[in-house]
Amino acid sequence: MSNFKITGGFPLYGSVRIGGAKNASYKLMIASLLADSPSRLLNFSHIGDVALVAQIINSLGAKAELVGDGAYKIDSENLSSWQISSENGEVSRAATLFIPALLAKFGKASVPFPGGDKIGKRPLDRHFEGLEALGAQVKISGDRIEVKGELKGNLYRFKKKSHTGTETLLMAAVRAKGKTVLENAAEETEIDDLIQFLNSMGGRIRRYPGSIIEIDGVSKLTGSIHKIMPDQNQAVSFACAALATKGDVIVEDANAHDLKAFLEKLEQVGAGYEVGHYGIRFFYKQKLKAVDIVTGVHPGFKTDWQPLWVTMMTQAKGTSMVHETVYESRFGYVESLKQMGADIELFNPELSNPDETYNFNLSDVRSNQLHAARIKGPASLQAGEFMVKDLRHGATLMVAGLIARGVTNLHDPEEQINRGYENLDQRLCTMGAKIERY
Repeated sequence: MSNFKITGGFPLYGSVRIGGAKNASYKLMIASLLADSPSRLLNFSHIGDVALVAQIINSLGAKAELVGDGAYKIDSENLSSWQISSENGEVSRAATLFIPALLAKFGKASVPFPGGDKIGKRPLDRHFEGLEALGAQVKISGDRIEVKGELKGNLYRFKKKSHTGTETLLMAAVRAKGKTVLENAAEETEIDDLIQFLNSMGGRIRRYPGSIIEIDGVSKLTGSIHKIMPDQNQAVSFACAALATKGDVIVEDANAHDLKAFLEKLEQVGAGYEVGHYGIRFFYKQKLKAVDIVTGVHPGFKTDWQPLWVTMMTQAKGTSMVHETVYESRFGYVESLKQMGADIELFNPELSNPDETYNFNLSDVRSNQLHAARIKGPASLQAGEFMVKDLRHGATLMVAGLIARGVTNLHDPEEQINRGYENLDQRLCTMGAKIERY
């Protein structure tokens, strides 16, 4: 159990180097199992999700081992089991991503329903329909997903964009017989990183304008060496922390192209940033102004960024609005911010056609779930004591603690913050934050 004592009121100043993207790294580890020889993946962040996927890979008989500073070797030679234990599925969202590799090796797979952050339901119907379009037989048995069959290329169109669904079908189609065309496929840069890796192993994948991906199935993939893309979510976290504390921080290796939607909003807010060969410098230069955002699939403003953005907007002058369109339940952190003195009101916007606006399934929405927030600022946040609910909740409250007056205590019994950040407290401390771990 990690406990953090955060003394607020100190602006951040310095630099921090971000590691490989969480939402790319563990998926590339799983994709390595599609190859017949070992792969080496570079630029890992030492985070909980990576360690958990390594544990699952080893439990299946394959081997995932650290072979240097932030480097893993993944060897599928002794992959011997087609079943992932239910215990591993409860704490990881990665379970369904193993299905393509297990089908390629054994012709069948048995995995538990995925866990992970409490941010709303994950629309697995899009994964299942795509796998069935490629010839798989999918059966739900209790809390498990049973899949079998020989995959053959086909045309499949996603009803709504699905980040993880696109990655699952990419890994399935690359070893299927024949050609697969995915329409309305997700366009996140992590998916491009996966495509680059699969092609380096011998895959034949092409992306076309209009959200189309074409895959020619191959009978064999060979292990490769690949450097994981920088973590955009870490970059945004440090940027929001710097600006909210009126600081000045260089985020080394931050990629401006991947952060375009975020940087465009910073310009509207009046925040300072400079792009250089080193990464991006984020600095406070004037009072922040209220700005409205709508989250969306790439190339829109990422849903993972909005909790940090809302925290920063508590310090902006005026009333901001955030409309969440990707997940039906992503404001779980708001009540904690309100307890610290934030003036935030949740509501549902009036929409003529909500099904076109929202990327989640409307059938998954409960009557008490609200999808937008009004934030009035600047607010004088006061310290508090909180139990961390999930990764984004924990990171959000750590940044809020840096802003607040007094000492904030965070209790993280399940190490949720560590799932997506490597030593977040220590890295903030090197830039002037006052955080004690106990």
